[in-house]
Amino acid sequence: MDQQKNENGFILFSHNPKILVVVLGLSMLFVGMCGISYEYTFSRLASDILGNSVKQWGIIIGLMMFFMGVGADLQKYLPDRYNVDNFIFLEVLLGLLGGIGPSVTLYAFGNFHEHFILVHYFFICIIGLMIGLEIPLLTRVNEKTVPSLKHNLGHILKMDYIGSFIGALIWVFILPRFFNVLEISFFLGIINVFVALFTWLWFYRWMEHPCIIPVFAVLALIILTIGIINGKKITLTAEQKLYKDPIIHSSTSPYQHIVLTKNRANDIYLYINGHLQFASPDEFIYHEFLVHTVMSVSPNKKRILVLGGGDGMAVREILKYKDVESITLVDIDPAMTKLAITLPELLALNQGSLSNAKVITKKPKGIIKGEKVNLKQYGHGFFRRYKKTDDVAVHVINIDAYNFVDSFSGIFDIIIIDFPDPNNLELAKLYSLEFYSLMKNRLAFDGLIIQQSSSPALAREVFMIVGRTMNEAGLTALPIHHLVPSFGDWGWWVAGHGDRFSKEGLKSRLIHHIKLPENVVYITEELITGSLNFGRNALLSKNMDINTILDNRIFNYYLEALNKIQ
Repeated sequence: MDQQKNENGFILFSHNPKILVVVLGLSMLFVGMCGISYEYTFSRLASDILGNSVKQWGIIIGLMMFFMGVGADLQKYLPDRYNVDNFIFLEVLLGLLGGIGPSVTLYAFGNFHEHFILVHYFFICIIGLMIGLEIPLLTRVNEKTVPSLKHNLGHILKMDYIGSFIGALIWVFILPRFFNVLEISFFLGIINVFVALFTWLWFYRWMEHPCIIPVFAVLALIILTIGIINGKKITLTAEQKLYKDPIIHSSTSPYQHIVLTKNRANDIYLYINGHLQFASPDEFIYHEFLVHTVMSVSPNKKRILVLGGGDGMAVREILKYKDVESITLVDIDPAMTKLAITLPELLALNQGSLSNAKVITKKPKGIIKGEKVNLKQYGHGFFRRYKKTDDVAVHVINIDAYNFVDSFSGIFDIIIIDFPDPNNLELAKLYSLEFYSLMKNRLAFDGLIIQQSSSPALAREVFMIVGRTMNEAGLTALPIHHLVPSFGDWGWWVAGHGDRFSKEGLKSRLIHHIKLPENVVYITEELITGSLNFGRNALLSKNMDINTILDNRIFNYYLEALNKIQ
């Protein structure tokens, strides 16, 4: 390939300039992929450890874009003769800092909590700054082969935007299947370094210091490769600082971050996105109230729907009733239901309630029930060992609950709703008027619904808007509460069709028609009756609004309650 120097000393290729344009375009494509992925990675990490995903994603992406603007302006002070050197060096540095940044951030949160915010935003700002420098620098390099400004900008920006779109799809649908958040960052860093080396191979003759970059790039690759190989170990070591008990399982699915810990007393704690979901010393209190409050007073309990509850605890309690014929459990995350079936600690707690079920993963709108399976249900006393196994159809369906109730046409005698608190907008829609209206259409005329509804003491407005929204949907809702030591005073709403139950009628059923199975651990008739009683002014609310999909008031109330607690 013939070469010549221009007036600035650059070596130019006189043949095949189109190849160089393609090289720069591919570099920009991968730069765009990595840039958007870094934004998502830091946002996801902040959501996992700080909660409030909408706030974290909004602030972090906004701040990164602000510093991208700063970087785009600062590039004008860099001399032209170092354009290629600066771009390739920037790619290596971005890969190194972007790769190790989440690990350092997580370590800082666990060890230097009071200074965590400084470390966290340092990486966000510096990475945003470097991403902002990339496009102008590459545009300045590209003008040597494409002098026309409109064609140059069009080509570079086009490849950046296409890369961003591809990166978003890969980050959402592919990377979480193979890597956790820290491993994703190391992987992205490696891609950035390879982009740098790829560009160097084609443009090293344009560089002022062509021998320094490869050495720096190789050192960065070694660090990042060690990081991704030891990603799970690094994650566990850093994450352990966030929990008082040893972590026995940590995984990130496309839907949530799941952590289980176990202390010296063999107590198990389940956390989702940093929020405690249950503690084995008292989970039976929560789950017995969740299930038996409605199951014990319902004359019909053949067909049961459980929304959420992928840990299998609610199904464990349902199986204590011999007249149950089918249980449909709908949980969006197959990772959670798989853990309930395979992890020994969870199996011991849920007593294998899901272990014989055929787990089916379906996309939204695709509803197919599982096969009928035999689940062992034993008698009592002398006949405990010799009772014939009953057939109970258990269908575990991994699908978004809203899509399920919108698509499925069946009717259920009892619906048990065991969602996490509405700590993000996706969960908030499952506490909406539209959702409860759909639920009403899935409920038998004499059937009952129970909804876990956070703490009436610590999050009163969250608790109260659930009841108001249920009533607005045409249900009659009745509040109950009980002390769960790990959570404090906890509340549920029991509801039935408004044209079937008055509040007094529903209350009467919870007082006079209780028939508990013998093998409950904690709950009694007296406790169910007592759960209807609240203290003076405990249910007073300063608001009369309801929660809808377009106006997620419950999410705002949850944030207010969370800020007060913290």
